[in-house]
Amino acid sequence: MAKPLIAVTMGDPAGIGPEIVARTIDDKEIFNIARCIVIGDRKIMEKAIQIVGADLKIHVTDNPAEGDYSEGVLNLIDLDNINMDQFEYGKVSAMCGQAAYDYIAKSIEITMSGQADAVATTPINKESLHAAEVPFIGHTEIFGALTGTEDPLTMFETNGLRVFFLTRHKSLRDMLDDIKKDRIIDYVQRCTEALRKLGVNEGTMAVAGLNPHSGEHGLFGWEEVNEIAPAVEELKKQGYDVAGPVPADSVFHQAAMGKYNSVLSLYHDQGHIATKTLDFDRTISITNGMPILRTSVDHGTAFDIAGKGIAGAVSMKEAVRLAAKYAPYFVR
Repeated sequence: MAKPLIAVTMGDPAGIGPEIVARTIDDKEIFNIARCIVIGDRKIMEKAIQIVGADLKIHVTDNPAEGDYSEGVLNLIDLDNINMDQFEYGKVSAMCGQAAYDYIAKSIEITMSGQADAVATTPINKESLHAAEVPFIGHTEIFGALTGTEDPLTMFETNGLRVFFLTRHKSLRDMLDDIKKDRIIDYVQRCTEALRKLGVNEGTMAVAGLNPHSGEHGLFGWEEVNEIAPAVEELKKQGYDVAGPVPADSVFHQAAMGKYNSVLSLYHDQGHIATKTLDFDRTISITNGMPILRTSVDHGTAFDIAGKGIAGAVSMKEAVRLAAKYAPYFVR
């Protein structure tokens, strides 16, 4: 069986993306589990290879099927969209913002057409996207629009712990307005389907509690009584294997130990703190609910260290590893 073919975006050229891509392609463990086709700019990738001291040669191709997937080869779809006379590491740039968007769009195009099995993305810079007048604030919005997905689901995975998010980029005060029975039912249904597309068909999904001790039957808040518990009971009647509300101070540990196959976190920091405390570098974002599979590092462009050859690639390697892990099971 052929190794999965993963489309890897170079990310913002002014950030650490090119360096961590070079380190990842140069890793023998990654070579053993995946074939990678990088979408980026040859001039930038040549600099990155030199900066990190990788033992790689670049093979440029427009067709992933014609790549040279031998060890020591970095296959590249070269969009040639960086003017080196204007390029500078660590700076917000409309040129780099547009380039980063172009790499993502190309990765989606080739994966949607079946030329690649999944996408693994590197960091982009929101200010650079804005400077380029790209009408999206980040990866998820770009992937949603270009794949025709109305509301992509974000799942974090680290060391086997899987966490979905009911709400993400909202204030705590505004988040409370979204803790509703119907929304929880909808998310558990869609998250369960997302897990099935990844080949995860067994196990219980836990819905995290919101208040201390899941509210203690109204003593510390009524969200559990009025919204969360009724949603869980309705889901059980529908045949879903779901538990909750499980107090948030224990549910993530229990899931990491294997009691649950995943957790529905109710808000951004609830799930982020749990996963990143468990293993910051190996917390990987997986965008679900789309016709294609996408994994991503969960860190930024690190402009302050870009071009210095000191950026670690653990997260990028893990993103490719998870893409390769799930690609054979992913149901389009």
